[in-house]
Amino acid sequence: MAENQEMSPVEMKVARQVEYYFGDHNLPRDKFLKEQLQLDDGWVTLETMLKFNRLKSLTTDSGVIVAALQKSKTGLLEISEDKTKIRRSPNKPLPEQNDEYKDALKHKSVYIKGFPLETTLDEIQEWLNGKGTIENIQMRRNLQRQFKGSVFVCFETEESSKQFLERSDIKSFKDNEMLVLSREDYHAKKAEERKQFKAETKAKARQDKEQQQKHAEEKEMGLLLDEQTGCLLKFSGELEDVSREDFHELFSGHGKIKWVDFTRGAKEGTLLFDGNAKEAFEKAKEAYGGELKIKDNSVTWKVLEGDEEKEEMKKIIEAQQESFNRSRGRGGRGRSGGRGRGGRRGRGGRDHGRTQYQGKKTKFDSDDEDDAPAAKVAKTENGS
Repeated sequence: MAENQEMSPVEMKVARQVEYYFGDHNLPRDKFLKEQLQLDDGWVTLETMLKFNRLKSLTTDSGVIVAALQKSKTGLLEISEDKTKIRRSPNKPLPEQNDEYKDALKHKSVYIKGFPLETTLDEIQEWLNGKGTIENIQMRRNLQRQFKGSVFVCFETEESSKQFLERSDIKSFKDNEMLVLSREDYHAKKAEERKQFKAETKAKARQDKEQQQKHAEEKEMGLLLDEQTGCLLKFSGELEDVSREDFHELFSGHGKIKWVDFTRGAKEGTLLFDGNAKEAFEKAKEAYGGELKIKDNSVTWKVLEGDEEKEEMKKIIEAQQESFNRSRGRGGRGRSGGRGRGGRRGRGGRDHGRTQYQGKKTKFDSDDEDDAPAAKVAKTENGS
């Protein structure tokens, strides 16, 4: 861009704007301007140029455009003899838009964040004035075309961008603290942020799923506890030689046992009946002459009620689910009938429950996915 002391402020802005239109960043993507170039060997009338809104906001006088370009030292543009047309100099052809070119752009670009959202392109240009020769400023916008408060600035050379990063006067803008990074460092930072975000999202999804499953299990547990009341019969005594099968045999014909919570050698346990535990107990006791023993051992029997019943039922339901999950993990060949504490295979475990420079940009593979798409090429305004 032109930066010449002999120019007036307006002429500097005009030259910079017109050279942007014909520059390496805008021209390859500017459908309208490229169509105009085809009409007259690359020449475009100043009358046509003055239809561009941003240039028109700077001047409506074609003479100012001619004067500004005559004073420019870039040599990018030629002026026709009658001073009514301009074109890009044939001696400065557009670079080939290949990977090498894109890589060069990346190495001479910097990322700057911290501008207030209402900041204009003119204000950013003014802040950057004198800090290096700039080829392009890309104001980053969201999908609603609102300024995000950050820009990519492409300098004339990689060395210029490095010198800019070393400056001490780029740390603030209107009392706002600025984040300034090379484009490479920016992409590395964003890649790390995306990686962390992905991990956090995955962890949260897993946590949410576990929480939903927990709530579902708690709800199901509550329903089961409400449904299965009066079904538990607790027993205690000297039961060293007693197995789960013995309980099934003892109550055979008197009540169906769904689950035996007992480990061989223990002194107590609980029976879950598919029906009323008290009725099953009374029938069995009557059948055995009024005293219900098991293998000639005296046993104390108690039908559980209230909170004691709920707590024991909860343990049994959890044991059923654990047994189900364990057997499913082994292809269904697992042992059942208790809480995984040993003992012989029992019949109780068969039922498991229910259980500038704006609008034009070169897209890099590592660019933000949330960036808004480039403006339609027909609207080639530097900041409008």
